[in-house]
Amino acid sequence: MESFTLTRKEMAQLLLALHGSNDEKPLVVLQRAWKKAHRDACEAGSTLPAFLSTSLPPVLEKLIKGNVVKGFSLQEISALGQLIEYSHMSITSMQNWVKRDFKAYFCPKVGKKYSLNQAALLFVIDDLKSNLDFDSIRKLFDIVFNRPEDDCDDLIGPLELYATYSAMFEELDANNDQLLDTVGHVKGVRNQDALTENAVRESAAKFAERVPYLADGQAEALRNVLMIAAISIQTSYFHSLARRYCNATLFLK
Repeated sequence: MESFTLTRKEMAQLLLALHGSNDEKPLVVLQRAWKKAHRDACEAGSTLPAFLSTSLPPVLEKLIKGNVVKGFSLQEISALGQLIEYSHMSITSMQNWVKRDFKAYFCPKVGKKYSLNQAALLFVIDDLKSNLDFDSIRKLFDIVFNRPEDDCDDLIGPLELYATYSAMFEELDANNDQLLDTVGHVKGVRNQDALTENAVRESAAKFAERVPYLADGQAEALRNVLMIAAISIQTSYFHSLARRYCNATLFLK
């Protein structure tokens, strides 16, 4: 069975749809993501067999049925996280984060479940840990989110942060593909070439400027966090690539 895979931008769009922050339904986001990954099947008119061979975790089945969701259990967030490309989230790691490493941010806010913003924050932590230790991540959160117990003093909310740097990375990656298509890359295929520091910094500054009511120092801090997050996605890809080559080498020796 094939796994249902989402880019970070698609996962952010799904969470925003559930949150009611855009005009889309969660099902529409999932349908678009699946069709994008199965263009050949769609063009050949064989969508049914292709979808029947796709493995769906229970949390996706719930969303496909149109159930109203305001929060998730930790198990459901872990299942969603495992759908994100180049991500390797585990329930054990997340339990440690919410009970110990980032406890102040994870008091359940939807009954006994975690809010959509808290789900996004777990995805942010998973990305940042590719490059940073937990103490550094907590210090960045102190700058971006100020007091963990008060969402009103955030420079940007966790879900908005996740959506912003995910969109920023995909824009950078798409631009990189367009520049390199002329020198032998396959058009439309994500090549994941290393992004330059200047390109990432300029894009981060552009995205940070879209957040209203920030002082100069706050805008600069947000720009830097967006840079770190985008670079961390790139790092996650290379980690995943290294593991795949290691597994292939050990299996085929």
